[in-house]
Amino acid sequence: MCIRINIYVLVSALAVATIVCSYTLGADVDDKAFSYDDYAAVLKTYVDNMGMVNYKQLKAHREKLDAFARAISELDTKTYEKWSKEDKVAFWINAYNGLTLKVIIDNYPIKSSFFKSIYYPKNSIRQIPGVWDKKKFKVMGKDMSLEHIEHVILRKQFDEPGIHVALVCAAMGCPPLLDKPYLGNRLEEQFDKQTKRFLANPKKFMIDRKAGQVNLSPIFKWFGHDFVSRYGLEKKLPRLSENETAVINFLSRHLDKDDRDYLMKGNFRIRYSKYDWSLNEQLNQV
Repeated sequence: MCIRINIYVLVSALAVATIVCSYTLGADVDDKAFSYDDYAAVLKTYVDNMGMVNYKQLKAHREKLDAFARAISELDTKTYEKWSKEDKVAFWINAYNGLTLKVIIDNYPIKSSFFKSIYYPKNSIRQIPGVWDKKKFKVMGKDMSLEHIEHVILRKQFDEPGIHVALVCAAMGCPPLLDKPYLGNRLEEQFDKQTKRFLANPKKFMIDRKAGQVNLSPIFKWFGHDFVSRYGLEKKLPRLSENETAVINFLSRHLDKDDRDYLMKGNFRIRYSKYDWSLNEQLNQV
């Protein structure tokens, strides 16, 4: 019996260690590693397999999310600079998504205004004044807005269009929120899975062969230029603009052969759907 118990304890300890290591990164052995454990616990507990968030419970039990916010505020820039490009991109995606969760629960339940409700749902991040440009968060000791993280850091410093299937601004029109942190050593795999997941939603992507039309999320219209440098030269599609061609080349990589062959012929027009700004909130929250 004692031997069995000891083996069980050993296996359990190894399992826990594996989980912890999978959410920890550091540039060198001598550097203090940065851990995503608190953020991972938040995602696992309050985000379901559809990417929907239980904001009510997260607000009531926000300690781990606040701990993650403190961790990114206290991260040493010297440590960060030693990371790989992939680790840096993963960090900024996690920071953006985590701080978006924080700004929602800081303002939850969301109070709507009469004028904004003319254009946006009452239960929407768009109802929070200055949510992207005025509200500031500490990251590595500096005040930053969500807008700065997305447009100045992620989009300008890194040639990585995959961020557009990973960044989640707490809206139904966004990609679904991944229920685990992004990690540098799994970034391409995670981008690939998230792209397939995004495209599986007919509200975000649909090929209508009968109408000769491809319906896309407006995300690919707003940020189409970000795909050009990496995917713009793969295949020219004369009926499409440079940005549209790059987006289609990107999307085709994540589709089955029939859909990919259809897209590569380019005999269709693109229609962009209306963006849904409703909060990505779980229904029937306890």
